[in-house]
Amino acid sequence: MSGGTLSVLIVEDEAILVMDIEAMVEDLGHDVIGDAASYQEVTEMTFERAPDLAFVDVQLAQGSSGLDVCRYLGEHWPRTAVVFVTANPKMLPDDFLGAFGVIPKPFSRAGLLSAMRFLEEGILDPPPTIDAPPSFIPSPRVARDWSAPTAA
Repeated sequence: MSGGTLSVLIVEDEAILVMDIEAMVEDLGHDVIGDAASYQEVTEMTFERAPDLAFVDVQLAQGSSGLDVCRYLGEHWPRTAVVFVTANPKMLPDDFLGAFGVIPKPFSRAGLLSAMRFLEEGILDPPPTIDAPPSFIPSPRVARDWSAPTAA
């Protein structure tokens, strides 16, 4: 992490979605450091700096799985916050494999941007001071660790 800028990896096999997510990430002032359409592509990537955040679809190209991508990222860059972006959130295990949460598809621009703001706060200066938006389902660990403090 450099200052307030997150390095973001996008793992998605739909090119239009990659472009949309990339534009939204950049609109918020963050850097997209790469994109991949499959697990195989992720394993072949090298980075000057580790991704702070990775948006990962569950069903990827070449019959690969975002669940495997999540495991791989956890082994190689354990500080990377993985967020699944999927139409099938029920396919995720209860612990989300250590991922931070899920943004269900279809999502709106406003929904992704508000989820990104929540994640940005939580990654750069945890815990976030805002509640998780409806567009983001936090993992049980993140819900516990990042629960907004209640006013006295």
